[in-house]
Amino acid sequence: MNNAEAKFILQGYRPNGADASDATFQAALEQVQRDPALHEWFARQQAFDGAVSAQLNAVPAPAGLREAILAGGRVTEADPTQARWWRSPALLAAAAAIAVIFTTALALWPKPALADTALAGYVMTDAAHGNLHGGHGTDSLEATLGNPAIRLGRGLPVNFEALRKGGCRTVSYEGHDVLEVCFNREGVWFHCYIGQRADFPALAAVPTFLDRDGMSVAAWADEAHVYLVAGKAGRAALQRLL
Repeated sequence: MNNAEAKFILQGYRPNGADASDATFQAALEQVQRDPALHEWFARQQAFDGAVSAQLNAVPAPAGLREAILAGGRVTEADPTQARWWRSPALLAAAAAIAVIFTTALALWPKPALADTALAGYVMTDAAHGNLHGGHGTDSLEATLGNPAIRLGRGLPVNFEALRKGGCRTVSYEGHDVLEVCFNREGVWFHCYIGQRADFPALAAVPTFLDRDGMSVAAWADEAHVYLVAGKAGRAALQRLL
């Protein structure tokens, strides 16, 4: 079983752990234990599913919903050739109520947001001043970042200390070192800022975006580092990098 197959199966795994002993999920759960990236994805998926379930449970069912469903069932059983479900006002009302509950839950679910907007703003300001950039010892990383076949959100070969000691441009944000590497992908320039995960715990693991004053930044994190990529080409260009 590969990760894609495991994800497909685990999308049906309930967040309350009720499926832990279900043989349907065993092979996929074993794959989760073997693969750290899949383990992280599964944790995020379960957190999301649990939050949506909590939101749905918090919305009270409309009065008379149960009676309406049962009444619709009785009408259908009485004359199956005449009383189709789409002709039943009771079932239509029940379906509408369920749709309202689902829509409300989605509206209440928090949208992805950049948790550390101050850091993103700093990165935007720094990236906008081309005369500040420089440093050396980053040829290998620049080549990786500039390779169109590489998706940056799937992991980068970063050795923070080696880059810093090798002469990579280093800036300080709130007392923490952040490395900056400029790269060109298919004729467009971007600026990649790399920090240590322990210094910026508020940054989400999943990519988030911010647009301001003609600049856009994408931010995400893995277990060891945080990454912010800024540029003037717009959010769509950043999404293609990931």
